[in-house]
Amino acid sequence: MRQVYAHQAVIRSLKSPAAPGAAVTVALCGHWEHEPPCPLAAHHTAVAADGDDGWRVRVLFATEPHRVEDVRSRLDEALSTGDWELISSGCTRMDTADRSHARRLLRTNRARSQ
Repeated sequence: MRQVYAHQAVIRSLKSPAAPGAAVTVALCGHWEHEPPCPLAAHHTAVAADGDDGWRVRVLFATEPHRVEDVRSRLDEALSTGDWELISSGCTRMDTADRSHARRLLRTNRARSQ
């Protein structure tokens, strides 16, 4: 059964705020444009300013527990190869504000398995 997890990275010198989300989608789905659902992990990516030239990239994803390390590895690789400098990347706790996205990700996964 799939569960929802959170991953967060801090990057610097971002030219386009959409670029990390596209990199994440390519890493998890093969291309930034595809029909739902996402094959490995349904996900949501948010990018927000974090300091003077830093950006916080937060990814919520839903996958089976035995695939979490594969998903995190793909996220780390994708976030370390853009036109930005990766400062940090790794798992983080889900916030209360993440609950609505988490429910949507799980509904997306249920529809996929039916």
